[in-house]
Amino acid sequence: MTFHSPAYLFLLLLLIPVIGWYIYQLKQWNPTVQLSSTRAFARSERTLRTYLVHVPFALRVVAILMLSLALARPQLSNRWSSQSTEGIDIMMALDISGTMQAEDLRPTRLDAAKAVAEEFVLARPDDQIGLVVFAGESFTQCPLTTDHAVLVNLFRSVKFGMIEDGTAIGLGLANAVNRMKDSPTKSKVIILLTDGSNNRGDIDPLTAAQIAQTFGIRVYAIGVGSYGEAKIQIDTPYGKQYTTIQNEFDESTLKQIAAQTGGEYFRATDNKSLKAIYEQIDQLEKSKIRVKEFSKRTESFPPFLYAALICLLLEVLIRYFVTRTIAD
Repeated sequence: MTFHSPAYLFLLLLLIPVIGWYIYQLKQWNPTVQLSSTRAFARSERTLRTYLVHVPFALRVVAILMLSLALARPQLSNRWSSQSTEGIDIMMALDISGTMQAEDLRPTRLDAAKAVAEEFVLARPDDQIGLVVFAGESFTQCPLTTDHAVLVNLFRSVKFGMIEDGTAIGLGLANAVNRMKDSPTKSKVIILLTDGSNNRGDIDPLTAAQIAQTFGIRVYAIGVGSYGEAKIQIDTPYGKQYTTIQNEFDESTLKQIAAQTGGEYFRATDNKSLKAIYEQIDQLEKSKIRVKEFSKRTESFPPFLYAALICLLLEVLIRYFVTRTIAD
């Protein structure tokens, strides 16, 4: 409930002096008939008029209260809305080559990329999201879907060694484009994450970028890896041992891919920066929500006005026909 003219509620403050004056009058009131003793009235029963002596004043207080509320014009408001959501198609192309086992991101580059991507997926319930993985080859781990619980489980099952080693960036990007090119959704995005340079596959990365541009698909390219050297575990005849690799990859090509498709290029050197990159992409690619709101208000002051009139009428009747005194 709302009030059209809430300023009238300040009239309720008038009740403070009215009640105060009534209490003061009661204390000042003295009988006009003097008796030598009230013993004769000790056993007299109280009549209805005795109990009703303060009722007229109480009715007047209620009348002022009801009248103030009526003047403030209380209104009942019914609101409802209709909402339509236009989601975004997002295909994630994830590099799972051997160098993604480097530990400059914790616990490894691949594990860090999976964890941050899962958070990104769960934060976008209205979008269709899919997953393509690539190394020496590429395949679709999950097509576009709104069943994000299934997608997250498939993310968690991704690991190094699922496919032949290498870095086929062009093939991974082309596969992602192929999975979303026929979608009727207006906004389409690919998040390409890699830590290497294209050294496998039959499709050049820039050619794949041209195909993405043709279908109106934006590519956000993320290069993963700290500057300098990084440690990585490798299998040897003596078990797993650490070796050092140089963090060098083709940033120039990734920047060209992003620029050509209208996306952006990012460099993630640690877990914190990788998470910040996904948060930035999340802000750049918001689903469109159209909301229409409707409101209907109904005047609710009549009951308060009627209650005030009834209280005033009852006060007059009781004061002059039930509790009337000689002074009246």
